[in-house]
Amino acid sequence: MPSMMRPALAASLVALSLALAGCGQPQPAPAEAPTASAEASLSQEPIDAVPVTAEPTPAPAPVAPPKPKTEPVVSKPAEPVGEPGSCLAEIGEARSKRLVERCIQVSPATRPPCNSANPCDMIQGEIDRSCAMYGPDEVKPKECAA
Repeated sequence: MPSMMRPALAASLVALSLALAGCGQPQPAPAEAPTASAEASLSQEPIDAVPVTAEPTPAPAPVAPPKPKTEPVVSKPAEPVGEPGSCLAEIGEARSKRLVERCIQVSPATRPPCNSANPCDMIQGEIDRSCAMYGPDEVKPKECAA
């Protein structure tokens, strides 16, 4: 049996050698430059290409000169009117602002109604309520006396 394996082993080695030998072979060189006869036959063929002519570029459109910068007209805003029923609408900006400031100074509330968009009676009511919380022997803020 060992003698039968040897021819099979030898045949396998030969096949493997041939396969590997083909892998390392360089590829054939590419064809050289065309011969003179090939060039002559090419030069006699008609050329179908149409020459491309460059179209003239259009002139740029004229640019208008920049306009001079002008300062925007700012008019003095009109006196705030406020919503109907608001303290701002009832007594005007200056007086409602003073009332709101007094309210903020005396109110212990985390979100007091001290806003000129609220009615003046509501703001004054918060001032009165806050000032009434002081006892007879406590010193009231000056905003309570105003």
